[in-house]
Amino acid sequence: MSKTIKEIGESLKRAGMLETAPLCVYGSDTIPEGAVPMVNIDTCSAKVVLAVAVRKDTPPVYMGHDCLKGVCMGGITWLGYAKKISPYIRYFVSTGHENFRGGIAEYLKASPELFDKFRESIGEITLPGKYLVVSTCDDFAENEDNSGEDHAVQSVLCFGNGQQIRNLCSLIHFRTENPFESIIAPFGPACATMITYPAHMAQKTPKNTAFIGPIDPTGNSWFPTDYMALGIPLNMARDMCQDLEESFAVKRPEVAYPLERKDVNLRNEI
Repeated sequence: MSKTIKEIGESLKRAGMLETAPLCVYGSDTIPEGAVPMVNIDTCSAKVVLAVAVRKDTPPVYMGHDCLKGVCMGGITWLGYAKKISPYIRYFVSTGHENFRGGIAEYLKASPELFDKFRESIGEITLPGKYLVVSTCDDFAENEDNSGEDHAVQSVLCFGNGQQIRNLCSLIHFRTENPFESIIAPFGPACATMITYPAHMAQKTPKNTAFIGPIDPTGNSWFPTDYMALGIPLNMARDMCQDLEESFAVKRPEVAYPLERKDVNLRNEI
């Protein structure tokens, strides 16, 4: 029998010894019971998603066309609620333009033309449902056969420290053949790394790939310095759950999570 979303979350939490709650990302035509609009918590959707994982008092959250007022314009665009992007964004992300915010720029891309090519490489962003919902795996309401398909779960999202995310990445590689394709750290805003890419909302998203990040430095003011996020498509998360018992995480826990650590012995002559 296929694992439920709750069971997948429990397995990933066990595999990574996570202190945060694994999340699921899905589309729904109705607002889940108890869920609140993302903007009610913060204007930044990525910050809201982190809060759901780390704060037990944060309810499931959602975004929809009827609750976009006040949401970061980047989030509205990268989560698929705006089909058009401001012509000045290509300058804002790169070198700046005198007609946009007084010439302020993020200097994340070398030129506006490079940003254009990056945006083209993403393809069209499509919503998985009327509402985009993020909740803990424990809070997800399974359907009668416990497959979760009624709500179109797209991906699972984990937050953890370096060791925890390293071990989850290694569990992904338990069944890989090509070591270069299964996990990537793509350019893009934090909300894209956490939601859009792993949920395959972007048309040209590579298949069977997990996404580690975020690498957007504009979020460094609020994203914990010792954390990373790992967005995992649902099919890969199911495989990780199935592989857990046969993997190093269970059979060699003293290696995955050593109780004692050795100091790095740096010699003066090196």
